[in-house]
Parts: sequence; C-alpha cells; structure tokens
Amino acid sequence: MKKLIKTFIILLTAVFVFSACGQADESDHALSKDKKVLKMGTSADFPPFESRDPEGNFEGFDIELAQMIADELGYELEIQDMSFDGLIGALQSGRVDMVLAGMSATEERRKNVDFSIDYHRSGEMFLSKPDRKLEGIESLEGKTVAVQLGTIQEEGADQLSKEYNFEVKKVDNAGLLLQELLSNRVDAIYMDKQVAVKYIEEHGLFGFDDPTTSSPGMAIAFPKGSDLVDDVNKVLEKLEESGKLQELKDKWELDEVVVE
Repeated sequence: MKKLIKTFIILLTAVFVFSACGQADESDHALSKDKKVLKMGTSADFPPFESRDPEGNFEGFDIELAQMIADELGYELEIQDMSFDGLIGALQSGRVDMVLAGMSATEERRKNVDFSIDYHRSGEMFLSKPDRKLEGIESLEGKTVAVQLGTIQEEGADQLSKEYNFEVKKVDNAGLLLQELLSNRVDAIYMDKQVAVKYIEEHGLFGFDDPTTSSPGMAIAFPKGSDLVDDVNKVLEKLEESGKLQELKDKWELDEVVVE
C-alpha cells in the first residue's frame, strides 16, 4: 500500500511539473507574440536619406529618424527594403506600418495613404555632364531626361515634358539614374535637390534648379486611418522642439543645398 501511495505521489509530481513547463512555454510564446515591432518600408537607394554601407547595413537620415521614433514609442524597428514604386502598395496591403523613403506628401499620394507632418523640404534639380552642360529648362528641348519610377520627379517630368518638349526615360532604381547619365544614355537626370547636390560634389556634374514648381515637403507615410499618425507627429514635434531633428539634419548635411 505504501508503495502504491509513493508511486501515486511521483506521478502527481510529474504531472504538475509538465503542466508548469507547458504554462511557461505558453507564457513565453505570448510574450513573443505581443512584442511590439514597427515595420518600416524604404527604398535604400537614395543617399543621404537611405542607403546601405559597405557591409550591407542600412544607413541615412531616414533610417536614424525611424530609429529615434521607434525608441520614443517603445517599438523594435524592422526595416524592409523594396522598390520605391512598391512602397505605397506595401502600406495598403499591411506589409509595413510606415514608410520613410524621402517621400513627398503629394495630393495624389494622399488619396491612398496618410502622412505625418513634414520633416524636410528639398526641391528638385536637373543634372547633366560638364561636357554636355544644359543650362536652364529651355535647353532640355529635344533631349532625354531620366527619372525614377513612382517618385514626385516622375510626375513632374511627365508634365514638364509636354511644355518643354523632352523625352522622359523611367528607371526602377535611383542609382541607375547616375549610370544612365554617365554612360551618355540620357542627356539629363531629374531628382531631389538634396541627393543631386551630393552627385555634383562626388562626380563633378552640372546642375540647375527646377524653376517651375515648389514641391511638397517630405513626410512619413502610413496606411489610411492608421493610429500611428498622431503618435509619430507628437514625436516629430518633440524632436523639433528639442533640437534633435536639426542635429540629425546637420549630421547628414541636409540643410546645405547651395549650388553655384
């Protein structure tokens, strides 16, 4: 009888231990599922806003700004790299929670996504090679101008080409714009002024400002009706008031857009 009681106690203890382990595993799994992850979409071909370093790590103004926002809101940041013209679709399908990609908050885009307050404003430029220098928008007549698909520059070039009679060539990647120009496959490229200034400095190109429009500022994009918009706006305002946003702009030289 004592042996039977002893066996029963051992079995009962074993059941209790296995049950406790199961509860612990379920609890750990629940914690893992509940961990807050902020999924950010970008197109890492747009320095100094977003690109990759020689080791393949993300770097740039937008990358650091996103990390600051995630830290402030208590999220773990997860970055997904994709084609620029697929970013809005990624928001609409729920694959990402927000997009930081030097994206201008145009009225057309506002039909499909919500935007934060502006965090930067650049403008646009046309670039050409020094030996084939183009000076002024009228000099584009009969020429071929490359732009990146899905960008505000694509929209602008399509409109300007009708008035100034030039051909528009569209490419998937911002890095391809420079290759198209240097290989003489196009006469000019049309792009964000901040990025254009870097190309002028690094490759000795010639550039002039687009005198026709004042582009909207860059902002963070979200799915329509996202609860994140208000929270992120509060963080952006806090970063602006504290001077940290300006410090980040200074680090990536975003305010030095003077071309002679």
